[in-house]
Amino acid sequence: MEKYEEELIKYIDENDERYKEIARKIHEKPEVSNYEFFSSKLLADTLSANGFDVKIDVANHRTGFTAVKKSDKKGPVLVFLAEYDALEGLGHGCGHNLIGTISVFAAIALSKFLDNFGGEVRVYGTPGEEGGENGSAKEDFVNLGYFKDVDIALETHPNIVNTLTPKSLALDPVDIEFFGKAAHAGVSPEQGINALDALILTYNGINALRQHLTSDVKIHGIVLDGGIAPNIVPDYSRGRFYIRADTRERVNEVRKKVLNIVKGAALATGCTYKMDLFQNKVDNLVPNKKLDEVYERYLNELSQEYERDIKFASTDAGNVSQVIPTLHTGIKITNGNYSLHTVEFKDAAVSKDGLNAINLGAKLLSLTGLKLLSEPSLVEEIKEYHIIKK
Repeated sequence: MEKYEEELIKYIDENDERYKEIARKIHEKPEVSNYEFFSSKLLADTLSANGFDVKIDVANHRTGFTAVKKSDKKGPVLVFLAEYDALEGLGHGCGHNLIGTISVFAAIALSKFLDNFGGEVRVYGTPGEEGGENGSAKEDFVNLGYFKDVDIALETHPNIVNTLTPKSLALDPVDIEFFGKAAHAGVSPEQGINALDALILTYNGINALRQHLTSDVKIHGIVLDGGIAPNIVPDYSRGRFYIRADTRERVNEVRKKVLNIVKGAALATGCTYKMDLFQNKVDNLVPNKKLDEVYERYLNELSQEYERDIKFASTDAGNVSQVIPTLHTGIKITNGNYSLHTVEFKDAAVSKDGLNAINLGAKLLSLTGLKLLSEPSLVEEIKEYHIIKK
């Protein structure tokens, strides 16, 4: 194994400049969910040029892709998760230009050793992790069976520290709409039914609900539509809310409470209502200690400092972790104490430190993959642990 590890590390060191350039290009051309045409093609073409069988426009996502490279010998099936969407109005403030690049680099590096061990290496290009139009694609990949024959999924996410797989919050992204009746607000307001009043009652009702929820629950929202003119009783209103909690079960419970508030606001104002997901739900991450231990070994071998027991907001990698063991670590890209989704973090994602993290991230993921390919019994042990912990 030591020989193969050395060869893999050498390959990454010799090729990392081309992947830095890929990450720069994606950063320079940020694209939001369902519009990542440049980014997905760049990553898919890179995989195709390295012997992967690539399919584009998959799982009902026009910017999604699958890339597969197989050995003639049977062995574990590993998938690297690639994200490449940007934040609307901000760009790559979450470093997804690095995520997709690291996953593709790691998969290609690992694929060079398939004939030595057997098995299969895949990359799934999953659009819209940040949400947006047709967002949170991993839920569709799960529901359509793309992980049924996969043993383990791997991914690393830019951060201000190196981490093992964190816990994260499940999330329901919902739109709440009210339908009322327009009227002249100055002449005959009594003839109107105020949809904005219903939305305001809902917003305040959610505020009142918060004191009766557990500390892990987060509900936050905005008003998207509240009327067109102050002298017209609003006949339509719309708010967008995120409902988060530690587990999918708790999110489901809280969502029912929010729905009751919506029903009450509709009853109080005479409106009708609609409350639905505006994109795919997101599930909480299920960390796998056995899988993390493999990754941790290489953190130590590469003399990297790291932290445990980190909490993450929400990621649709959680949906994958509900069905198979999933590695979703953090990779340090800056010495600054920056929050994700900020201009500072966006700049870090294309800084010297940020681009250098591609080398480390690719090594850590591909070395982990190499260990898994070389020990199918370890893969089975990790899968058994996942069933117990889930």
